[in-house]
Amino acid sequence: MVRIAIIGGSGVYDPKLLENLREEIVKTPYGDIKVKIGTYKGEEVAFLARHGEKHSVPPHKINYRANIWGLHKLGVERILSTSAVGSLNEAMKPGDFVILDQLIDFTKNRTYTFYDGEDAPHGRKFVAHVDFTDPYCPELRDSLIRAARELGFSYHPRGTYAAMEGPRFETRAEIRALRILGADVVGMTQSPEAILARELEMCYASVAIVTNYAAGISKTKLTHSEVVELMQQKSEEIKLLLMRAVEYIPKIRRCTCKDALKGATGE
Repeated sequence: MVRIAIIGGSGVYDPKLLENLREEIVKTPYGDIKVKIGTYKGEEVAFLARHGEKHSVPPHKINYRANIWGLHKLGVERILSTSAVGSLNEAMKPGDFVILDQLIDFTKNRTYTFYDGEDAPHGRKFVAHVDFTDPYCPELRDSLIRAARELGFSYHPRGTYAAMEGPRFETRAEIRALRILGADVVGMTQSPEAILARELEMCYASVAIVTNYAAGISKTKLTHSEVVELMQQKSEEIKLLLMRAVEYIPKIRRCTCKDALKGATGE
C-alpha cells in the first residue's frame, strides 16, 4: 500500500530519487489524477505534480479535491508538500526552507470541503466542521525539521503562510497588511489543499522554499521566472530534504490528524 505521498509545487515536477517508477491514473468523483509511484529504501511513495508536469495549471484552477481524494484512494495517510513562497520576513531570505506551522487563508473562489451534505458526490452525504487549529501535522513537521537540521540546510522551524488567490502577485498594500496580521511568507496553494487533507484525516505538512522577497520588500519587479530559477537551483536540496524526511516518518500515527472527523459531524 502507498502510505506516503509527495505533492510537488512550482519547480518540483519529478520524483527523480524514487526507483521502479510507474505511472497510474486514479479515478475520483471529481475527475482523474495522474500520479507516479516508486520506492525509496523499500517504502512506496506516490508523487503528484500540483501544477502538472509542465506547470500548465494555475493555482486557482488546480483540482484540489481530485488530488487529495485520489491520494486517499491509493491508501495515502501522510502527505509532504512543497510550496514556492515570497518572504514577508527579512530573516527568511531567498533560498531558505520554512517548515510551515500556521496558515491564514485569503483565497476567494475555491471549493474548501468534501462534505457538501446531500450534494456530496462520493457517498459521505453529511456536513463536517473539522478542527483546524493547527493545520500542519506535528509528526510530519518534526520529520522535516530533523531532516533539514541533519542535512545542514538553512531552515526555519516554523512560519505562518498567507494563502492568496493569485495568479497575480500581491500589491504593496496587501503585503503590508499581511505583515501586520503576522504572516511570514505568501503563496497561492496551501488552501484548500491542507484543509481537504485534514477532512480525510490525512497527515499533511509543507516545506516552503523562499524564492524572493514579496512586493514592497523586494527592490525589483516580481517575476515568475525568478521563482523557477531559484527552485531549479534548490531542486536537489529539496529532493534530499523530502527523502530524508520520509525516513523519519513514524510507522504508526499518534497525532490527532487521524481523528479529525470525530465530533466534527454532529452525529
